Amino acid sequence: MSKLKGSHKATQFTESVIREMTRLNDLHGGVNLSQGFPDFPAPQLIKDAACQAIQDDINQYAVTWGARPLREAVAREFTRRYGLPVVADEQVTVCCGSTEAMMSTMMAVIDPGDEVVIFEPFYENYGPDAILSGATPRYVTLREPDWSFDPAELAAAFNNKTKAIILNTPNNPTGKVFRREELEMIAALCRKWDAIAISDEIYEHIFYDGHRHVPIATIEGMAERTVTINGLSKTYSVTGWRVGWTISPPSLTGAIRKVHDFLTVGAAAPLQEAGAAALGLPDQYYVDLAAKYQRLRDMLLGILERHHFTCYKPYGAYYIMTDISGFGVRDDVEFARVLVKEVGVAAVPGSSFYKDPARGRTKLRFCYCKREQTLLEADRRLGKLAAILPQPLRT
Repeated sequence: MSKLKGSHKATQFTESVIREMTRLNDLHGGVNLSQGFPDFPAPQLIKDAACQAIQDDINQYAVTWGARPLREAVAREFTRRYGLPVVADEQVTVCCGSTEAMMSTMMAVIDPGDEVVIFEPFYENYGPDAILSGATPRYVTLREPDWSFDPAELAAAFNNKTKAIILNTPNNPTGKVFRREELEMIAALCRKWDAIAISDEIYEHIFYDGHRHVPIATIEGMAERTVTINGLSKTYSVTGWRVGWTISPPSLTGAIRKVHDFLTVGAAAPLQEAGAAALGLPDQYYVDLAAKYQRLRDMLLGILERHHFTCYKPYGAYYIMTDISGFGVRDDVEFARVLVKEVGVAAVPGSSFYKDPARGRTKLRFCYCKREQTLLEADRRLGKLAAILPQPLRT
């Protein structure tokens, strides 16, 4: 048998469906409501800070685990907002985006044979991250319309092999914001089974309708067993900068930093300086950010419902999960391809967010981190949808 083939672990997951939909969108000249990157400018202050850092010749390697100004800003802001002391030198590691932060964390804490609990629908990287780090994923389903989990199902997923649970709040793709009482249930299981919470909080400032983000690290007994992951991408509209970080208990920081070092060495030095400036923005910036995204959420909800999508209202992040069964559709992937090719609007097939693709076959995810005129153009194009549906569904 030839050895000129990929590894077994690489056969256990597919390429990113989200990024594939962006490529299809570009090919067909569509409106990209699939991949979650803004089509409006980043704040001028942080762009100026990045340019100034380059002009100041901050262009060589930063300290591997992060430039001191950014690490100190991360520690300062987390402590200020949530009242949990963070020591930059002992707990903060800057990575090449939150994606690498997650991978470095998983590889640093997981041994082959360990199990990792993952809520589904999940951000599509989490399953492959578990596989690449040698873990066996155990999935617990969040069920619409409110994306709640069954406490008994969650409890059954934990056992002596459970090393960690991956949490994402506010959540991609559902928009769920985990409530304190839900986090307390998760925390109790982590304490019972001596498990780590790996909490992706990249959308921490984007929430609506009276909901609030609660970091699981602030729940009793969780500071010493939580790795919090975050980054600049979503809050400051710089998804291409790839600057993220972990906040970890000191007992785990050394392992995370070693893995990070040999994966990427370090994030871009001038962009780290700009990140420190970004984290110094006044609180009103975050209030305005959430208000802006709430307006865009409400706009896209109205558009999708007008075109007969069943929508599950999100309370955080910037995605809307929809049900397409009313269109008589049984294959979300085919429907998404038709939507981008013939209508000119790109969305993400729901099956890509589930271990068992059948669970997502009647779902599509749309994002609304876009200009109003972009959403209006999507609205105009979706007017063509009725013409490509089976005749009985055109009314």
